[in-house]
Amino acid sequence: MAKPSSTSPQASAPAPDTPATPSLKEAKVLAKANGKPYPGESPEYRIAREALLAEEIELRRHLWRVAEQRRALPLGGEAEPYRFLDENGKEIGLADLFGRHDTLVTYFWMYGPQRERPCPMCTSFLGSLDIPLRDLDQRVSVAVLGRSPVARQQAFARERGWRNLRFFQLVGDQFTTTFKLVDEKGFEYPALTVWVRRGDKVFHFWSAESGGTEDPGQDAHGAPEIAPLWNVLDLTPGGRGTSWYPKLEY
Repeated sequence: MAKPSSTSPQASAPAPDTPATPSLKEAKVLAKANGKPYPGESPEYRIAREALLAEEIELRRHLWRVAEQRRALPLGGEAEPYRFLDENGKEIGLADLFGRHDTLVTYFWMYGPQRERPCPMCTSFLGSLDIPLRDLDQRVSVAVLGRSPVARQQAFARERGWRNLRFFQLVGDQFTTTFKLVDEKGFEYPALTVWVRRGDKVFHFWSAESGGTEDPGQDAHGAPEIAPLWNVLDLTPGGRGTSWYPKLEY
């Protein structure tokens, strides 16, 4: 094959566009330029606050990269034929929980029939989802799964003033066995899971995996942490405390 001349179409065609990734400003530079001094603060405070702001900028960038990596996950395994009961006692499948969306977020909470009251941490987390659920529903479906009858779950929801969460009762133990959510002593473990629907099939996409991943001296909260309770406490001087947990009553 002859080598293309300088006037041939192959030689004269422009190279395809390869947009360069915009370079990011150094976090310390952004912090210095955009920090907002507060009335009465000392020079030492401003120096420390700018150093912290630089770290916060880096954290945001890291969280963004982690979210991109999560979104790029391949499909997980095809879901087993899990069954549930809705508020009308009708038996349905996992695909029925999606509604009009192709993404479903489920939360299995610790409120089995053996528990007199639900887990306080599960309660705190679900409470933080109830109001923004109207916004979440514009993008994804959300369902709360429990081993107790739906009426029992709904009764507690009314007690807490929740208005938007949807509750479903597990049928059988296939779901809890697959995800190892109940141990041999009957103790339950929570599970936050994301599912996707492709055609008439449902696939596992992502589940929180925090237990056992904590460093020495840490509690096994979420990684990443999405519970507002802990995120807000992290803004304060006292932080989360070493042994404090929410309660159902104070």
